[in-house]
Amino acid sequence: MARHARAHRLETRTARLKLPIAKKPFWVAIGMGAGLGYRRNQTTGAWVARISDGKGGYHTKGIGAADDFAEADGRSVLDFWMAQDAARAFAGRKEQRADGKPATVGQALDRYEADLKVRGGDVGNVSRIREHLSDTLTAKTVAMLSVHELRTWRNGLVEKLSAASINRTTCGLKAALNLAADQDERITKRHAWQKGLAAIPGTFKSASVILPEPDVRKLIACAYHFGDAFGLLVETAAVTGSRPSQLARVEVAGLLDGRRDPRLLIPSSHKGRARKEGPPVQVPIPIGLAARLRRAAGDRPGDAPLLLNKDGRAWVKCDYQYSFDRAAKSAGLDGVGIYALRHSAIVRDLLAGVPIRVVAAQHDTSVGMIEATYSKYITDHSDEITRRAMLDIDKGKIAQLPVGEQRR
Repeated sequence: MARHARAHRLETRTARLKLPIAKKPFWVAIGMGAGLGYRRNQTTGAWVARISDGKGGYHTKGIGAADDFAEADGRSVLDFWMAQDAARAFAGRKEQRADGKPATVGQALDRYEADLKVRGGDVGNVSRIREHLSDTLTAKTVAMLSVHELRTWRNGLVEKLSAASINRTTCGLKAALNLAADQDERITKRHAWQKGLAAIPGTFKSASVILPEPDVRKLIACAYHFGDAFGLLVETAAVTGSRPSQLARVEVAGLLDGRRDPRLLIPSSHKGRARKEGPPVQVPIPIGLAARLRRAAGDRPGDAPLLLNKDGRAWVKCDYQYSFDRAAKSAGLDGVGIYALRHSAIVRDLLAGVPIRVVAAQHDTSVGMIEATYSKYITDHSDEITRRAMLDIDKGKIAQLPVGEQRR
């Protein structure tokens, strides 16, 4: 994977806004024959990608608005680093058509990684594949892959990985190969990886950590010891059960606290290649949390992120993961991850009698996923409800019978 290029006059919004307004972009080279341009406008600037056509000319394409005035969202508004990844993804697609050579598995992984970065996905999915992929398979052309060699590679992972880990690894490789096929019309058959990398059945097992309420409260208290900004993130995650990536995109305007029942507008998740963008969900929050969020918001504009780290930036995984590990250890919960707050919130709702469909909607998941992941807790809860309605002809009867008849 290519390293990011540096360009001090383009890296920050402050530096970019000092540039003169011009129709021609300011360019920086990001690879062989590839460049990223910034067009300074009277309002928001724009990012432009270009790649050499090999004949003295260039292919160019606008790839998004710059984060001159709005926060980068990884989709329509990009910062300098996101724009580089988007430009490389564009260059990769053009190179594939320009040089006439079909993509190799290694190139497919590079492009998939760039695509994940633009979409805000987890690039660790690609690292996991590369760790186990042989040089021979990496250099293989995607269109020439066979069921046999992919199945042989998958089966060879059994000695090193659990079945569930194998499925996670092969799932990422299938996504990379599907993306390559989407970008090259010459790849007409996906049978090789659909069959060769088929999931090993019977490996789904919920590893969700469910914390009792006293442990959740202790964890929140420890988080506040590491700073108000981090404590507020952890408290909000514990109360709403939302994913950290969703909380990072909650806007100031999404805090609906001018009412007796305050709520938080939680945006939909960015899970999967489809990157679904449904309407935000109104999730109820306590009055105390709403007041703390309002104080943290200050006078920032409505479209600004509501939850910021101590440096004033929207939260990303590398900012909160280490702090959460320390907070969990301080709370005597060493090894517990931040997703335990989500799992615990879902189970808390289920045991309180909230309908599963409502729980699924508020936590941006499906009824099927909740039933598969939290079936034990659903069973416990349904047993309690069923027993309240159960007919028991002996209930109250024994106490009314004479002692002798009770024995009979």
